[in-house]
Amino acid sequence: MSQALIDASPDSVRGLQRVNDFVVKFANVNGSGSASANTLFGNAILRMGVPVAPRNIFPSNIQGLPTWYEVRVSEAGHLGARGGVDLMVAMNPQTWDQDVKSIEPGGYLFYDSTKPLPDSKFRPDIVRLGMPLTELTNRAYSDSRQRQLFKNIVYVGALSALLDIDPQVIVSLFSEQFRGKDALIAPNVAALHMGRDYALAHLPCPIGLTVHRADAVGDRISIDGNAAAALGAVYGGATVAAWYPITPSSSLAEAFIRYCHRFRVDKATGQHRFAIVQAEDELASIGMVIGAAWNGARAFTATSGPGISLMQEFFGLAYFAEIPAVIFDVQRAGPSTGMPTRTQQCDILACAYASHGDTKHVLLFPEDPAECFEMGAQAFDLADRLQTPVFVMLDLDIGMNERLCRPFVWDDARRMDRGKVMTAAELEAGKDFGRYLDVDGDGIPYRTYPGTHPTRGAYFTRGTSKDRYARYTEEGDAYADNMERLLRKHATARTLVPHPVAHPAAVPTRRGVIYYGSTSPAMTEADALLAEQDLPVDLLRVRGFPFHDDVAHFIAQHDQVFVVEQNRDGQLRTLLITELEIDPAKLVRITHFDGTPITARFIAGAIAKAATARTATP
Repeated sequence: MSQALIDASPDSVRGLQRVNDFVVKFANVNGSGSASANTLFGNAILRMGVPVAPRNIFPSNIQGLPTWYEVRVSEAGHLGARGGVDLMVAMNPQTWDQDVKSIEPGGYLFYDSTKPLPDSKFRPDIVRLGMPLTELTNRAYSDSRQRQLFKNIVYVGALSALLDIDPQVIVSLFSEQFRGKDALIAPNVAALHMGRDYALAHLPCPIGLTVHRADAVGDRISIDGNAAAALGAVYGGATVAAWYPITPSSSLAEAFIRYCHRFRVDKATGQHRFAIVQAEDELASIGMVIGAAWNGARAFTATSGPGISLMQEFFGLAYFAEIPAVIFDVQRAGPSTGMPTRTQQCDILACAYASHGDTKHVLLFPEDPAECFEMGAQAFDLADRLQTPVFVMLDLDIGMNERLCRPFVWDDARRMDRGKVMTAAELEAGKDFGRYLDVDGDGIPYRTYPGTHPTRGAYFTRGTSKDRYARYTEEGDAYADNMERLLRKHATARTLVPHPVAHPAAVPTRRGVIYYGSTSPAMTEADALLAEQDLPVDLLRVRGFPFHDDVAHFIAQHDQVFVVEQNRDGQLRTLLITELEIDPAKLVRITHFDGTPITARFIAGAIAKAATARTATP
């Protein structure tokens, strides 16, 4: 039991001193049962009124490979990845060296000290907190699985003492987690106190990083983007989902299933008012979605980059035949299989121009779960009104990690916008129906649902060229007329997608930043870091494509515009240059693409470097 004292840090090392503002990272082995304990740790701090931003970084196998769980604690409310680690909980010998390297100077290293390690495995500028976890759990438990699982709870107990977390908060979480399984509560509480008591007796408690009760969470909720988008689909009127399991989108479809069983079952009859099909592959799933939407249902699929690649031909059919469909693309690192459990924003161009030929699709870019919910519902109105596929562009970071956001709000008076649908009465009255006839210049024709009228309003849905009345033709003029109308419809979409959100700097500046999606919290924090460096920037968060006119105006008002995104090639920048005919030299690429979430430090550093380089150029 003397190992903790043997591994104590040199007296010359003064640990970081921070209250409610630090990053804790857990290094574990996938399949060790650590995820629930690490989540418990983050939730305990949240219950103490201090905002946290957890991120699960896991491999694409079942067990055995390294996994990390990062918890950013920020009373100021910063929810993006910061960069750097203040307290590393190093439970995986495989990643020891890189885990130790990531600790900030003056930071803390908590580890299992059952087996002594040479001084060469440490850094002289960090505080070492050794605790013989394996020895403690081996002594307390005879079953190997219990030893592993309770070891995780033991280190949570130790951390509660080291960080001054109220243990009663954790005990109450046990009561909630194991409600109905009361026999599990006492053993977990015992393991918690085993770790806490040891730390209080043998380690310097509390350390310089502490959690004090606060009231900084307010009425915000914690939910992941996939679940929020699935709930948005329910509120948006979706009754059909067809999908094929793929990381990181599967939990979106699974959440939709749960919500449908709760909200789409007739209470009187028990009848299901939904259809959910796990298809044999991605191609079949989008085909089912298009077929259901053609029949008048609101339908969607959830997928990721490889699924988007497989669905290309059907996207073209839906675009050209003008059939509504919603696609939730939870992006991951590509190309090919890429890194299935790492995050990127790398499907922008693939979705904007999905399929061969001249196609342009509608994209929505939610920044947090609240917008995942809102845009998850709005996408179905847009798809119906525009009679076209609509892509909701999430990514793994926003989709699979819980994040604090404002409460969801829904107007019960809101009604679905089904767009231009000709009724039986209008057909009976002799109203002219041409399936691809533009009657008012917005590029959007009228459609009918199957069976609307016994003799009128029928048409042949085809992916081949046709005239305004859906009659097959290969005449060039008719084809060009149809393609030009589709462009007018795309221009109409510019006025319907969510408008961009501007955040002007406190002082006038000729530098601007365009960003989108899950990059938002890191960008907001980076904005403050840049202001401290006397590099103020105006911000514009893009929320939809085609781009609203405000995007072009923003670029025109600035001499230099940085485009921040998480992919290698600057895909949003390319889209801006192509669609708005912008001089490429005016848009500066700020890209991050190693699969980890972009950080405020990275953004601020990259923008400062680029801005300085331009200033120094003669």
